Amino acid sequence: MATQEQSGDATSADTSREDAASTTTEKRAERETSRAEERAEEAGERAQRSDDPAEEASERAEQAAEHVYSELAGLGAAGEGEAPIRAVELLGRVGLIGYGLVHVLIGAIAVHLALAGGGQPDQQGALGSLVTSTVGIVVVGVVVVGLVAFAVWQGLAAATGFRWTSGGVRFRKRVGAGAKTVAVLAVALAGARLLLTGSSGGSSSTSSEAATAGLLALPAGRLLVGAVGVVVLVIAVATGYTGVARNFSDDLDYRRLPEHLHRPVEVLGIVGHLARALAFAIVGVLFGVAALQADPGRAGGLDQALTTLAAQPYGPLLLLAVALGFIAFGLYTFAESWARRI
Repeated sequence: MATQEQSGDATSADTSREDAASTTTEKRAERETSRAEERAEEAGERAQRSDDPAEEASERAEQAAEHVYSELAGLGAAGEGEAPIRAVELLGRVGLIGYGLVHVLIGAIAVHLALAGGGQPDQQGALGSLVTSTVGIVVVGVVVVGLVAFAVWQGLAAATGFRWTSGGVRFRKRVGAGAKTVAVLAVALAGARLLLTGSSGGSSSTSSEAATAGLLALPAGRLLVGAVGVVVLVIAVATGYTGVARNFSDDLDYRRLPEHLHRPVEVLGIVGHLARALAFAIVGVLFGVAALQADPGRAGGLDQALTTLAAQPYGPLLLLAVALGFIAFGLYTFAESWARRI
């Protein structure tokens, strides 16, 4: 009897795995079918266009003018997805561009660190590199406003959004939106502090060490610091899975992008998410070491994570790869700002 029960359990488990695999395959097939239909539709539209380059250019100019007019005329209307008004959505898209710019700058600083040494490869260092001129200060101001708008947009999505899906998928997307809200607000806060005081508040590692010291001073402080490390590691795993499974593509409307950019944007998203996952994993390990040794100096932010990576065997090569990954994520975010569905 026990053998029969175990056999039934094994059969049920196999069936569950087959169902899960089938569901994943179906979702991928649906995505590929949707993309194929989009490409066919775009090809049909191109076939219907005139062979006259001047006429085609004139048509594109008219379409661009109509698009700009509709964007400006609809600022008070409801925004896409969870944006309360169109203005928040548009500012949020500007914020995504700023978020991507920050990652490109972090990657550039990390490249310099890998090749020549020196630099502060984190959000504060990236923003600080901008405020060296009046134009840079204006750029940081626009980025901060856009990031706050994007955080509002994503915060609403985390609270009540993604109603077009359900179950675990909706929960995962809402958690992801909430995490992005916190991350974006942290960058916006650093930028605002930089504009108001001329200082971004030190490096991310300084902030991490101060926060870790405060936690270690509490009862069960080492457990709390260890829990932070576990949370960061979970975020790293989730980010890596998002890149490998290409789940980020679900939030993009590829019809908004030229056809020849579809595949490059997807590759940038994969590489960028994997690079960020590795950086998060190192930060999580640093918090774990700080908990085990009860030493807040062992904890660190993004800059210490990348510096630690550079100190390993073949570290400069590894750091260079991660730095290019951060640049790839920034470039992906530029495309995301235009094609994001919500």
